Amino acid sequence: MPAQKVSGPKGKLLVGNYFEFDRDPLNFILRCSQDYGDIVRLKAFNLEFYLLNHPDLIEEVLVTKNKIFIKDKGLKTRSSRRLFGQGLLTSEGDFWLRQRRLSQPAFHKERIAGYGAVMVRDTTRMISQWKNGEVRDIHADMMRLTLGIVAETLFGTDATANAEVVGNALEIVSEQFSSQGGISQLLDNLFPTPNYLKFEKVVQRLDEIIYQIIDQRRAHTGDRDDLLSMLLKARDDDGSRMSDKQLRDELMTLFLAGHETTALTLSWTWLVLGQHPEVERKLFEEIESVLGQRMPAVADLPRLQYTDMVVKESMRLYPPAWMIGREAMEDCEIGGCRIPKGAQVLMSQWSMHRNPVYFSDPIRFHPERWQMEESKRLPKYAYFPFGGGPRLCIGNAFAMMEANLILATIAQKCRLELQPNQKITPMPSITLRPKEGILVTVRKR
Repeated sequence: MPAQKVSGPKGKLLVGNYFEFDRDPLNFILRCSQDYGDIVRLKAFNLEFYLLNHPDLIEEVLVTKNKIFIKDKGLKTRSSRRLFGQGLLTSEGDFWLRQRRLSQPAFHKERIAGYGAVMVRDTTRMISQWKNGEVRDIHADMMRLTLGIVAETLFGTDATANAEVVGNALEIVSEQFSSQGGISQLLDNLFPTPNYLKFEKVVQRLDEIIYQIIDQRRAHTGDRDDLLSMLLKARDDDGSRMSDKQLRDELMTLFLAGHETTALTLSWTWLVLGQHPEVERKLFEEIESVLGQRMPAVADLPRLQYTDMVVKESMRLYPPAWMIGREAMEDCEIGGCRIPKGAQVLMSQWSMHRNPVYFSDPIRFHPERWQMEESKRLPKYAYFPFGGGPRLCIGNAFAMMEANLILATIAQKCRLELQPNQKITPMPSITLRPKEGILVTVRKR
């Protein structure tokens, strides 16, 4: 059917659906998917959007017709370009393909398995500093923990001296992206606002640290076991290597994406475990059965099946990447509907993962669903926490290994009891963050 017959909420004159979306993006998207079906047409000022709510349509964009779509305008703001440059998250076409080809060997399963010991060691060190009965913001703890892990796995020990500086800088970076929307984003893109100048200053500091590490590593080549070493050695088919600027862009992308998304997965996992003591009990039982008193290792992961189901189910209900977008480079058809050149196509993990067509009792936290027949019949793109197609997240195996190992290490030693009567609000920015943090009481086991 022609695009003009695709239904959607009417919206206001000139601004379209912008303010409805901006007021409450998560509920707005859920309502649209429930009320208007597989394809929803939306407007925001002069832009046309099409929200896809069917796995086959999502696959069409991410896989079958991926070559006629590029990343959406959300990753083309001045802040995004300044921070990520031409890294894997933002680059396109042949340049992206070359960078992906050069980076891929660093993320082979056998390669990343060697980082498991770092993940368990750093988590154990963190737990040793916790006191029984103290109240902690577990989200802040997970952010600090994964920051340290990604710094060491990316750079080796070269980044540890700057860990506090980097941590503070990343908080300011996160604040900048949390405020991206409406008038604030427009002003930051056009003018040197105080907000943007503060952001620019911390990105300059991050640049200094990363370029210094690259310079030191180029000057003292040796057999190091971190991701930077792999990227420095990587050669394309013609023998060319990444420039310092290309290395900087990839390292910044991996640093930010690899740190926050896993931290968010774990933060939301502690929330749902605290709300479901019966699931928590099963998790403890599996960990005790498989590990006893010894610390977890990568070799244990195939037997920690319930642990993995807990993580998958947490990512279903609270996907760190809650929505992804693409822009049509030419007129095309998706699901028989005409999508005009320049239109933005939205695919929301938040709404798809909560769709009752594909998930029975979708709001329920139920890890066992991943061992039932229902999950075996699940269409591929009904569940896509890491995206899909050629641009599937390069670090997905790293992230799942890290989340499972950290979860098992903490759950073996502690029970984290949710503080009562706290407000926990999912805040959809570039990622899905708990706006007020998540407070827990530590109960040593």
